[in-house]
Amino acid sequence: MKSAVSAADAPKAIGPYSHAVRTGQLLFVSGQVPIDPATGELVDGDITVQTARVMNNLDAVLKAGGLSFKDVVRTTIFLADMADFAAVNSVYGTFFSEPYPARATVQVARLPKNARVEIDAIAAYS
Repeated sequence: MKSAVSAADAPKAIGPYSHAVRTGQLLFVSGQVPIDPATGELVDGDITVQTARVMNNLDAVLKAGGLSFKDVVRTTIFLADMADFAAVNSVYGTFFSEPYPARATVQVARLPKNARVEIDAIAAYS
């Protein structure tokens, strides 16, 4: 059985998908890009500003599912340019504490709305 999770404080989905889906003890959070939920537009600023917005969007979805960053067990970071890796890491790391989630980071040709970063997550209910 699965159920959708919708977050009022996250940007509206820009396609036919849910903010997150719960199945069993897992919450699969859809990739978030740096869209300001208030305007529906990409935030202005460098990669650190974009990463902070992505992490805040993830936080909103996790909270809507009754979880937090401490419950995240895996993430995937999608970057438009791997040269942004260190800057993204510096922001990303402030949202987590040990034990850190497992993670993959990949460079992609293009992201929705020409964002520079997208992050998805899997979290577990205790």
